[in-house]
Amino acid sequence: MFDYRNNLKTILNKTAGDDKSLRNGIAAINAIIKMTADGEEPIEPSSEPNKTKQNNLAIPFAGQKEVKALLVALAELIQSPGSRQAKEQALTKLHQLTFVPKVGKEYGKELGQLDRAIQASVATKETVNQQIFEQALKPKKPVKRDYRKGKRYTVIRLLAGCDLINDDNRRVFTLKESQIHSLNLKSGDIVEAIAEENNPNYEATILRVVGFRELASTEFDKIITFKYGVVQGRPGHLAVSRNIKGEKLRVRGKAVLLPVDASNFQESAAQLVDGAIVDLAWYDGDVRLKKNPADAIKLRWIYQVDRPKAKTAQKKKKAVSSQDAAELSKLDMDLHYQRVGIAVGDNQNEAMLEGIVNRYHGIPIPIDAFQGKKKVIENQLKDLDIVILVTAFAAHDSTWNIREFASKYGVRFAVSSSKGYQAFERALYRAANGLPAYEGNQTIDYRIMEENK
Repeated sequence: MFDYRNNLKTILNKTAGDDKSLRNGIAAINAIIKMTADGEEPIEPSSEPNKTKQNNLAIPFAGQKEVKALLVALAELIQSPGSRQAKEQALTKLHQLTFVPKVGKEYGKELGQLDRAIQASVATKETVNQQIFEQALKPKKPVKRDYRKGKRYTVIRLLAGCDLINDDNRRVFTLKESQIHSLNLKSGDIVEAIAEENNPNYEATILRVVGFRELASTEFDKIITFKYGVVQGRPGHLAVSRNIKGEKLRVRGKAVLLPVDASNFQESAAQLVDGAIVDLAWYDGDVRLKKNPADAIKLRWIYQVDRPKAKTAQKKKKAVSSQDAAELSKLDMDLHYQRVGIAVGDNQNEAMLEGIVNRYHGIPIPIDAFQGKKKVIENQLKDLDIVILVTAFAAHDSTWNIREFASKYGVRFAVSSSKGYQAFERALYRAANGLPAYEGNQTIDYRIMEENK
């Protein structure tokens, strides 16, 4: 008969006092004891006693290896409830045991209960705290140090990468952005570096940063950076206007919408797509900034980030369904991911109006037009590009405040006199194209996109 005593002792010793651990432990013990005890068949008189003994011991000895492996796995799971690795190991050993002859047939119900108990195992507060404690006590891996001796150079930062110059102010090496981005180097840093002999893609390797010296303004060109910009748009029409904090991209004080293209960027494996995070850089004295900033601003770095999963379900539109919206004529307008304030109150028709802004590649931002406090409305408007006031849903005081702050902060403004789809769409068109805020009785040419004609 299979001797299970030591294994049961192990399970008992490692069983914690919480309910989940106790249930897992008793399920494992019941299954093992029943399988082992019921595995013996009564010995009947026979002229071949050796053969009978061999048959009686066939079940326990045939699965002895699997039983031991299962007990070890269960002990590990009881010691670490909810551990994904321990659960997978226990389930694997349990399933292997079911392939032993007669075991699945005789103990299928018990093994099924044990299977469910293993899958239901969850981590307890005590287990999590114990894991944190054990992790804290683990000795830290020693920092791998590079004891090679290099020559000292001064860093001159470029739009992407940097030059290393010697004491004679002569350029010795040029390094790529991928080599120095994590070091956060700036012009004037002093580094130790050696020539790179093993990698033909790099001229040199920086060993360490050892100091800093002030450089005269004539020794380097001042660089302006815009860190953590958010890329928005569709393939072929990507642009950056803000960073992850919501701050606008400004060049010499003027907010700009910068088209970006990764065709010349080969520094990292990250892709330039909608939602990507990037660093931009440009020389402060570049004369091209005035007429065409896109020619002067360089894409310095693309960060590797996990993109959020696309939403599978869309909000139902109250007045106009998404299918109906797709069938409507589309105006000749592209907002290029500008921030559009929708001044309505109490979320009335908000979903439909947001859908219109999304249709033209804008970023809808609801504004509570029933909130009459000037400071609140000012804070909501000052970072917008466009604001549309739906007078049917706005308080009188808010209407005047919105007009005032739109003028103060240079936010393009238009009024939709009704809550209808077309009225709001046309107001959006007027604001985007600098047309009159009110439609009134005047004739305005709302151009339709060519594909809809």
